[in-house]
Amino acid sequence: MRPMPCTADTAGGQRDGGAGRTADDTAPRPRGSGARLDVVDVLRGFALMALFLVHVIESYELFWASEKPGLITDVIFALFMGKSFSLLALCFGFSFFILMDRAARRGEDFTARFAWRLLILEGIGFAHSLIYRGDIMQTLAAIGFLLLLFNRVRSNAVLLAGAAFCLAGPSLMVQLIAGAMGAGWANAPTLSSVDPGMPIYLGGDLWQVLRVNLWAGQQSKYWFFLEYGRMVQILGLYLLGLVLGRTQFFGDLAKSRAWRGPALLVAGLLAVALFLTREPMREAFAGLGLGLGADRAFWALINMWLDLAGTAFWALLVIALYDGPMRWLVQPLAAPGRLTLTYYILQSAIFVPVFYHYGLGKYADWDAATRLWIALAAIAVQIVAAHWWLARFQYGPIEWVWRALTYLRRDVPFRRKDRAPAR
Repeated sequence: MRPMPCTADTAGGQRDGGAGRTADDTAPRPRGSGARLDVVDVLRGFALMALFLVHVIESYELFWASEKPGLITDVIFALFMGKSFSLLALCFGFSFFILMDRAARRGEDFTARFAWRLLILEGIGFAHSLIYRGDIMQTLAAIGFLLLLFNRVRSNAVLLAGAAFCLAGPSLMVQLIAGAMGAGWANAPTLSSVDPGMPIYLGGDLWQVLRVNLWAGQQSKYWFFLEYGRMVQILGLYLLGLVLGRTQFFGDLAKSRAWRGPALLVAGLLAVALFLTREPMREAFAGLGLGLGADRAFWALINMWLDLAGTAFWALLVIALYDGPMRWLVQPLAAPGRLTLTYYILQSAIFVPVFYHYGLGKYADWDAATRLWIALAAIAVQIVAAHWWLARFQYGPIEWVWRALTYLRRDVPFRRKDRAPAR
């Protein structure tokens, strides 16, 4: 099972001249925030569309019931699986910084409000998980509470050290050592491999899907997060996003131009090297005879590091395109990047019934090429629709609800008065 996540709300909103401004709309923007928010929206939009592409190729998880590897699936999974998830988590950490920083500049403490905001996201995620159990909003929100604690750490060096520790895969290293020492719990079959939901998705009706997704179908997902280090990885990406916000990385891209090029090359070479050598490394490690648990943890570690190298590559590549003469290639992604919550849920609401048995049941009918072309066409439609929507409205509908509930007010501006074209 390979559940994939969603994203956080956009970091900020457009200003409105009326009395219905929300607190963070009226706050003075941090230095360079306009450029920062735009490039982060582009990153978020790229990650969202890449994640959607993975979801369609895997038929919203049904692919894993009877895997049929092929060139298209192998390429898409290698390029984007795990990387898009990581980019979205990174953006979540940055969005946290923006909200807390703007409140601090007003002399306010946004802690309680952000905690309430996370609780709302938990509720939205719960509703979404009834449709698609691969939802990660609930997990993102739960781990987000830790940001409230880490935000009190003023040293960026300490936060970076914490991020590095989390991204190294400490829980998997513990499993590896325990497995090698013969611990029964580490060498037992993974609990995430027991999936009571999959038979329902393949043959059940809508009511059965909703019922199994209340809890039984969710268990394998959460065990997957725990057993394969995703929980700790998300926290590490959050901390990295927080530090990037504090250091104005996105707000002043000129400062990082000197090292971003070499870093992009290193990240790309590392990702390719890990991809090409991971299977020989797995075979060599298995030859040591340390046990099933150690072998499984080692394989998970290699893949985690591969995903992180790929994440760094995509992030630096998108930023390089945005910060250069080829910005036009990635700029259209900013609009869907501002509608991530609405789009993530809408994608599931449309395509889960397309693939699942209670709907059209196309998971067994469409080959990988068909799924690819449908996904690419849907991505194009989403980009065009996002620009049309944002030319008329300030937020996506679910983003607006989240914001209105965050501030417990209904006068948050929704329609644009000037009808200016979206960027």
